[in-house]
Amino acid sequence: MSDARPVGFFDSGLGGTCIRDAFAALCPREKTVYLADTANCPYGNRPAEEIVRLAEANVRKLLAQDCKMIVVACNTATAAAIDYLRTTYPEVPFIGLEPAVKPAALRSKSGVVAVLATAGTFNGRLYNETKAKFAKNVTVIAAVADEFVLEVERLKGTRVETLTGPRRARLERIVRTKIDPLVAAGADHIVLGCTHFPHLKPLIEAVAGPGVTVVDPSPAVALQARRVLADRGLLAP
Repeated sequence: MSDARPVGFFDSGLGGTCIRDAFAALCPREKTVYLADTANCPYGNRPAEEIVRLAEANVRKLLAQDCKMIVVACNTATAAAIDYLRTTYPEVPFIGLEPAVKPAALRSKSGVVAVLATAGTFNGRLYNETKAKFAKNVTVIAAVADEFVLEVERLKGTRVETLTGPRRARLERIVRTKIDPLVAAGADHIVLGCTHFPHLKPLIEAVAGPGVTVVDPSPAVALQARRVLADRGLLAP
């Protein structure tokens, strides 16, 4: 079996393009539709009920584009809405996100890992269940970094590694205010728990230094999306 319909992705803005790009590289035959809800960006500081409403509106738009699967390319929307979406649209395969606490906790040598995310993600069931199950023997530092979302939106797709001069210096100062305390606390892994944050990964790595691993979940999400398509006979011809 095969299915030529597109795969849909949505996020509050440009953040989820890192997931879409990883998927496109892994599955070059697949068509994709990306929906950026920039009118309501950011999601991180909104009530869960509002995020559910926004997520469902995005899903309806993607289904109107005949999408065969939908990737909720937003940690906050996953935390608030993935259970509701799967119950409301049981015929639609949904791929959600959660911070990659498990691999960070298993690989940490210092016993301290940090998670950068929004408040909405930290309040979600997926994050707390994963932390309770896999991070019992490590210290997990939760750092809310909502300002990173706005900075990525301001970049408008410009790659952070191409920035120079005052623009790069300003962004580095913003990143350093979040990363320096995590490194000082002994974190040897920093988990990027928002799809906007991988867009800042080169700068985060430069600030954190060579002794810290920055964990980007995009490749793992792309693999899971491909696995679900294959299991359901939905891969493009």
